[in-house]
Amino acid sequence: MKSYHKELWLNIEKRMDFINITPEVEQAVIKSGIKEGLCLVNAMHITASVFINDDEQGLHRDYKPWLEELAPHEPLSRYDHNLTGEDNGDAHHKRQIMGREVVVAITKGNLHFGTWEQIFYGEFDGMRDKRVLVKIIGS
Repeated sequence: MKSYHKELWLNIEKRMDFINITPEVEQAVIKSGIKEGLCLVNAMHITASVFINDDEQGLHRDYKPWLEELAPHEPLSRYDHNLTGEDNGDAHHKRQIMGREVVVAITKGNLHFGTWEQIFYGEFDGMRDKRVLVKIIGS
């Protein structure tokens, strides 16, 4: 069995946004040389997410008010976490909802997706450097 890893670095200019990282993950799979295996894609920050869904902009616009309704940024006093001097209590909750990581099968050297599936990075406390781990194992 072989393994390969790559870190993707992102700095999202907005507090909350969603970025399709499928092309970068596909390039890592190609570079790994692994034909059959698994690909883990993991947000390496506790206020960010990695998830799989459709690359449809209406859906992504819908996520923002939905998440804001579930875990509003303000008032900051809503979250005990913000008593530590942070202002991102909401971002931790949004990450919990959207998830930390995804695992995708690799078949014949390609990500083995269902119809319309793509991999996304979700940012909930942006405007600083964050990373995503791509870890590929197989043969």
